[in-house]
Amino acid sequence: MTNLLRYKEFHAEVHFSGTDDLFHGKLIGVDEAVTFQGSSVAALKEAFGVAVENYRAACAQRNQQPGRSYKGSFNVRVPPELHRAAALEAARRGQSLNDFVKEALQRALRP
Repeated sequence: MTNLLRYKEFHAEVHFSGTDDLFHGKLIGVDEAVTFQGSSVAALKEAFGVAVENYRAACAQRNQQPGRSYKGSFNVRVPPELHRAAALEAARRGQSLNDFVKEALQRALRP
């Protein structure tokens, strides 16, 4: 299980490494690798805030909007049997495979 943190409009995934006894975090939803770490939850949260503010400052210097530009398309790798079953179900419903998958994602993400 991955834990998520939020600071302002930014999110990060966090995991604990038993190798170095540190919490490691990485911003998600940004176009570059922004990482941080801490030896405690409090230190991790502080490092997260510092990482976000440094990232925002770097974006401002470059005249760039922070975050990632999502295009609305991505590749999903699934087993051939699942691909076939989804295509057949989409056809049975009179939908394109894209519309079928889009609806499945919308259902999965409903609160």
